[in-house]
Amino acid sequence: MIECKNISKTYKSGAAETKALKNVSFKIKEGEFVAIIGQSGSGKSTLMNIIGALDVPSNGSYFLDGSDISSLSEDELADIRKKKIGFVFQSFNLLKRTSVLRNVVLPLIYEEMDKKKREELARKALRGVDLSEDHFFHLSNQLSGGQMQRVAIARALVNDPAIILADEPTGNLDSKTGDIILKTFIDLNKKGKTIILITHEQSIAEYASRIITLKDGEIIEDFDNNEKSKLIPILKNK
Repeated sequence: MIECKNISKTYKSGAAETKALKNVSFKIKEGEFVAIIGQSGSGKSTLMNIIGALDVPSNGSYFLDGSDISSLSEDELADIRKKKIGFVFQSFNLLKRTSVLRNVVLPLIYEEMDKKKREELARKALRGVDLSEDHFFHLSNQLSGGQMQRVAIARALVNDPAIILADEPTGNLDSKTGDIILKTFIDLNKKGKTIILITHEQSIAEYASRIITLKDGEIIEDFDNNEKSKLIPILKNK
């Protein structure tokens, strides 16, 4: 499903250059649950933006479903995001004075379907994350943090994307609520969704079946968390 080949990303500011990613290569198969972990400055946010078709690499190739999307236009990337990738963010990104149902319907507004069908899909997505129907017409700012993140996940699911890309999805939640949200991702993965989780916390990454660790823009470890054995140790002498 996903293949990164020698991905590099360099940011320029005047004469200064910052190399955020350096020849990163890996594959993610359909139906995997992968955590990408690294501290601030490791390159994980840059990699997330490339995987999510929010940015393109400076060098290298990014294949999604067999097609190289590394040099597509912004409009073409936007079309891929709409059809194939659902995003979940730390800050929820919900419209505060808008109902839960309306927040989830929003990604469908520009689809060619009637209002009733859009609402049916939104209700299905909300039920899929176990949010009570009593909350469907609450304003999003009337919800708890955990409930807001469930709404955000439902919004990511409403277009039925193959990939869910979650950026620090438990960062604004207490540990108990965070565990519930992470178990929601596990359940979605069991239903066939490919989950890519971006985090800086090892305890969060442990929920995934595979952990890719970044440091200074490079992969230093690719770990099969189910087997507790390293798939691709890339420990470098520096």
